[in-house]
Amino acid sequence: MKAEKGKIVFILGGAKSGKSSFALKKASLLSGKKAYIATAQALDDEMAERIEKHKSVRGSNWDTFEEPTKISEVIEKIGNNYSVITLDCLTLWLSNMMCGSLNASEEIERFFDSLRITHHASRLFIVSNEVGMGIVPENELSRRFRDLSGYLNQRVAQIADEVYLVTAGIPIKIK
Repeated sequence: MKAEKGKIVFILGGAKSGKSSFALKKASLLSGKKAYIATAQALDDEMAERIEKHKSVRGSNWDTFEEPTKISEVIEKIGNNYSVITLDCLTLWLSNMMCGSLNASEEIERFFDSLRITHHASRLFIVSNEVGMGIVPENELSRRFRDLSGYLNQRVAQIADEVYLVTAGIPIKIK
């Protein structure tokens, strides 16, 4: 199936809900050159093992760009060279910025600027965690993370052409 250029598909779900697998499956069905932007960092052995597992599932049909914080720069750099780009995941990216003492609000605005530039060149699959369905976190940093995640997810959903919520491995199209 040929990729429709300029289309954004946003995929939300909880931890281990199947959202990344669903995004990869949908993106893999499309023809053209494919890129995967990974925001995870191998900060311990367990995470390094998870990253290697994700790489092996993707296979050699994907070019992988590992970038924990500067995803806007990667999107702007590669956007015109790929038919399909999967970004996994926004909440890890946000966490990386907050733990790295970067200005998350500025980077979020830069991210949306990069989407406007790339939106017409590539089919984008964007993965994020839905973290707002739980209790109110007890500390300020966690509440800020939850609030920024919700803000970020709402903004992506507004501009996305399709939005899916994945629960227990079952995707539900909500837009």
